[in-house]
Amino acid sequence: MPTATVAPPWTYTLQLPQDPRAPGVARATLRNVLRVHGMAELAETAELLASELVTNAYQHSSGPYSLRMRDAGRSRIRLGVWDTEPHIPAPFRWSAKGPDELSERGRGLYLVTLYAESWGACPLRAGLPGQGGGKVLWVECVAKPDCQWDDLL
Repeated sequence: MPTATVAPPWTYTLQLPQDPRAPGVARATLRNVLRVHGMAELAETAELLASELVTNAYQHSSGPYSLRMRDAGRSRIRLGVWDTEPHIPAPFRWSAKGPDELSERGRGLYLVTLYAESWGACPLRAGLPGQGGGKVLWVECVAKPDCQWDDLL
């Protein structure tokens, strides 16, 4: 049987329903995409980032949402989550600061900004075909070289 290969840059989009199991489905799909493209070293950080973005979409929008995974070159992946809610949450608004010390919520997206190589948000006038606008929150994740003892001295 011939083996199919996808040459970079590749893109996958996973459309997700309003279902509490969707973040787990997104993580498993992302893990498999990274493995088959030889980027398994990104899995731990990329899964954390995707999980927070997808969970935010599930909790704060009432419609469907999607996770887009794209090869961004040089052991780098770009993840974007589209949802129907147009409000861009802190800390993805440039004027926002970290969560208040006593806040019970709002730490997930703040963690995203700490672990992502780069991140941002875009309001959209039109979403998926047949859907309204909304927003996209995106992040980039990059593989860090292994730290060697000699490098630290």
